[in-house]
Amino acid sequence: MIRFDAVSKKYPNGTTAVDEVTVELAEGAITILVGPSGCGKTTTLRMINRMVEPTAGTVSLRGRDIREVDAPELRRGIGYVIQHAGLFPHRTVLDNIATVPLLLGWSKKKARARAAELLELVGLPAEMAKRYPNQLSGGQQQRVGVARALGADPPVLLMDEPFSAVDPIVRAELQTEFARLQKELHKTIVFVTHDIDEAIRLGDRIAVFREGGRLAQFDTPERLLADPADDFVAGFVGQDRGIRRLSFVQAGGLPLREGPVLPVTSPATEARALDEPWVLVVDDARRPLGWTPVADLPGSGTLADAALVPLGHTFSLVGDSARAALDSALLSPARLAVGVDADGRVVGVADAYELTAGAAPANRTDAAGSPVAADSTGGDR
Repeated sequence: MIRFDAVSKKYPNGTTAVDEVTVELAEGAITILVGPSGCGKTTTLRMINRMVEPTAGTVSLRGRDIREVDAPELRRGIGYVIQHAGLFPHRTVLDNIATVPLLLGWSKKKARARAAELLELVGLPAEMAKRYPNQLSGGQQQRVGVARALGADPPVLLMDEPFSAVDPIVRAELQTEFARLQKELHKTIVFVTHDIDEAIRLGDRIAVFREGGRLAQFDTPERLLADPADDFVAGFVGQDRGIRRLSFVQAGGLPLREGPVLPVTSPATEARALDEPWVLVVDDARRPLGWTPVADLPGSGTLADAALVPLGHTFSLVGDSARAALDSALLSPARLAVGVDADGRVVGVADAYELTAGAAPANRTDAAGSPVAADSTGGDR
């Protein structure tokens, strides 16, 4: 557990970077710090490992004032990941990862064995161990940076915009890998980002800072979207926060209808009898093959003779959210989302209106994916 008690950071020129922040960051959880540039979120992060010393207040780690711990010793027990990985260019990947264990006095054999384990843990092949940082892609370097931060298995991990320097596709992959790692490791993580979508996707709690280094709101992602503390927070999380809230609604609870779904062996006349503009064609196992416009169907024969249009994409009733379902509807040529079960079989379809109307509070989940009940005021407990 990390606790800030009335912590401030003021510089001699009169600038206040952090202003009387009091907050408690839960052990084993991911806390995201967000806010506009210059709001003090990185300063707040760096006060945890004493790279920045507060001018007032107390930062404590597991109940102990961090000023009671020698700064180098404190830092060796806290993992730290920065935007551009910060790898040593003259060391191999394996030796970069082994850095902290070696500083702690581990034998070279033990440190490198640990590094090899972490290389696998972050999803990199063993043959990369002998490469140098300049031989890696940006995403691979960030994975090595995360592995190095985990070198001595620290209970706390600080991450300062770790994924912002890579392209969107790699960033999404790194976020997915990071979420997987946290499920295995249960570290206490403090993570700085400018990206509210990244914060909502990864955070158990989100701290929103306003200019002047003041804490505007500290809440779960779902509550932040549902009930922003003021106009500043509402503006920061965006006007599309209603769409973002759908990320916390389980797709399995959405209302679906049978819809215009027919096997590929069905006669074209049966499709026309449905009086629908589009028909979803499925195979014998009820797996979707594609949409076909009824107006273009042949006069006779079966749907096997029809020209099929790609689905866009389906959504799974197991694991996906209402936001993924809505995206499926918007990208579908028929404007209908196709819901499938764990085996990829079509369960039903729904349009965007049906999906959003069905996103009831009872279907919401918390950051761990567990159902969240609605209270009498329409909020979540």
